[in-house]
Amino acid sequence: MADRVTVIGWDGSPLNRAATAALSAATLVAGAAHHLALPEVPHSAERIRLGSIDLAARRIAGHRGSAVVLADGDPGFFGAVRSLRAPEHGLEVEVVPAVSAVATAFARAGMPWEDAQTVVAHPRTLRRAVNVCRAHHKVAVLTSPGAGPAELALLLEGVHRTFVICEELGTTREQVTVVTSDKAADHVWRDPNVVIVIGGGPERRADGAWIAGRHPAYPQGVRGWALPAGAYRGDGPPPAGESGEGESPGLRAAQLAHLGPRTGDLVWDIGSGSGALAVEAARFGAAVLAVDSDRDACARTAAAARAFGVQLQVVEGCAPHVLERLPEPDVVRIGGGGVPVVTAVADRRPERIVTHASTRDEAEALGAALAENGYTVACSLLQSVELDTSAWSERERSVVFLLSALRSDLAP
Repeated sequence: MADRVTVIGWDGSPLNRAATAALSAATLVAGAAHHLALPEVPHSAERIRLGSIDLAARRIAGHRGSAVVLADGDPGFFGAVRSLRAPEHGLEVEVVPAVSAVATAFARAGMPWEDAQTVVAHPRTLRRAVNVCRAHHKVAVLTSPGAGPAELALLLEGVHRTFVICEELGTTREQVTVVTSDKAADHVWRDPNVVIVIGGGPERRADGAWIAGRHPAYPQGVRGWALPAGAYRGDGPPPAGESGEGESPGLRAAQLAHLGPRTGDLVWDIGSGSGALAVEAARFGAAVLAVDSDRDACARTAAAARAFGVQLQVVEGCAPHVLERLPEPDVVRIGGGGVPVVTAVADRRPERIVTHASTRDEAEALGAALAENGYTVACSLLQSVELDTSAWSERERSVVFLLSALRSDLAP
């Protein structure tokens, strides 16, 4: 095992005394080509071009002497430190940090970033990184080859964002470019780069902010989940009548519990109605596509999103045909449309689907369609009674069949 392992962050600034001392004593140095070209790297040291951190860690573990790993930015922030400290390598490391690439990117843009989400985009995680960009106003994306600005832009088709693309930060080739997301795919961008993705509405004030990367997604004075449908009307037109069984808070709470929307997910809410479920899914941090054939319902959903300060995309159209052009969902709530819509959704293979029925016959038909398409189905009869507490008399009753479906290859 190496006698000493030092991880040095590099941000283009001159190396400090601790970094130069570690390099002067190094018998092995690992890093990218521009790191190995630094004049402080001893000519006598063994050099490793850093590709796979795990491969380099195995080489370092078998080396006798002092090893140094050079990495861009802060190596403890989505960097080499976590991999080098993995139990299978048995390495104890000392760290000399530098300014992270994210902090540098926001500094170049002249923007605050305590309210920003930060994600790492690899080809295998690109879709989830894009979903975070759909759901949040300000996101820093640490990209990789095959999951860069162009790929982000292509997957954000139909969602307008501004990209601040920071290429090769800290080098003489550093460049900062501001483009709209629809133009980013037209260019070839140099690696490494960081993309700041901004948009979806005005930037919210962070007065009194106390936690990084988050804003409470509710207006002043509002607390809780499964609020009455009327709480989501915002500045949109009021519904023509009662909200109906599909909009009851109890059913909505049960649907959200079965869906489990989370950061990185894309939720389809088909038949968004008042926008209540779409907004609550967005408040969990998920990206949401709210679909409805009724223009007034689309307006209500957009107004509710503005009132609660969440990002979501409203799509006006009739299911199942409108679903063909939508990006792949993780979880789906179906508010109506019967067996044809359920079948069309199942064909897209989301992890979870929830829907409801007003009669047992309808529930059996929907359940059979889900099962035939490879889902494990559960059904519950939900009854809720709202009471007028001034007289303790029944005010409103809701009885509905709730169907939840999990893709069979994921079922326990």
